[in-house]
Amino acid sequence: MQRVDDPDWGDLKTVLALLRHGSLAAAGQALGVNYTTVARRIARVEQALDLTLFERLADGYHPTEAAQLIGEHAARMEAEADAMLRQLSGQDSRLRGPLVITAPQLLIAHVLAPVLQDFTKAYPDIDLHLRASNDLLDLNRREADLAIRISRAPGDSLMGRRLTAQKSAAFAADSYVEAMAKAPEAPIDWLVYEAMAELPAAVKAQSPQSRIAMVFDDMVAMAGAAQAGLGVVRMPVFLGRALGLQPLDLMPAQPYADIWVVAHADLWPSAKVTAFRQMLVPFFKAQGARFT
Repeated sequence: MQRVDDPDWGDLKTVLALLRHGSLAAAGQALGVNYTTVARRIARVEQALDLTLFERLADGYHPTEAAQLIGEHAARMEAEADAMLRQLSGQDSRLRGPLVITAPQLLIAHVLAPVLQDFTKAYPDIDLHLRASNDLLDLNRREADLAIRISRAPGDSLMGRRLTAQKSAAFAADSYVEAMAKAPEAPIDWLVYEAMAELPAAVKAQSPQSRIAMVFDDMVAMAGAAQAGLGVVRMPVFLGRALGLQPLDLMPAQPYADIWVVAHADLWPSAKVTAFRQMLVPFFKAQGARFT
């Protein structure tokens, strides 16, 4: 029987979430609850332990040493629970139930859709959940079962397979290409992603009138701006083609990050993950020319 002063594991996870994310709202988002629920759980565990875990100050909740101690132990408890559940899932031979896949939004929309459709038809008892994100979700903490990543380093602790190499090139909308033709001496406006905010040396050498016009923190927004004719983008070849943009001779095609499929080693042999890989790998093999 649980003692009155034994805190609930869910409440300890809430302490850990607040330590990790720094605010009630961010912790609530991570846990899938509202901020008032986070505050209520924190108060409950403090009452159970008869300790102050967070000082309530004007700029938010500040952890005490007791909260840090709980966080260290709760993180280890969480890691052990995740390991147990991963190993159980890895032994699952059933082709039914949930399968969570994460991939970048643009890859889902312009490459993966046929695979997803074929998979759901072939395995109607598998509940496919897509987490569209450019963020590298934590597969150790079971934020997804399988990840498709555009990366040069998809995760050293994970099992994986490279699906295809990629190249990037310069693209622009028809309207911008027409404007360039009418004013060949005018500056060339580039739309760049903040993680690669410098123009390649080849661009500066070949097109010295190039300049950075806008910097984006989101690839979807940058692609939309290019389609609207706001400038030239450097993007993966598959994406420029899929968006109906024109390739431009402003730079030679350059190597780009590869596309990988990865999973935690515990989950790699599971029936659902294996079934999805067995559709995904031949699809990319057949589509290889799209990417280079």
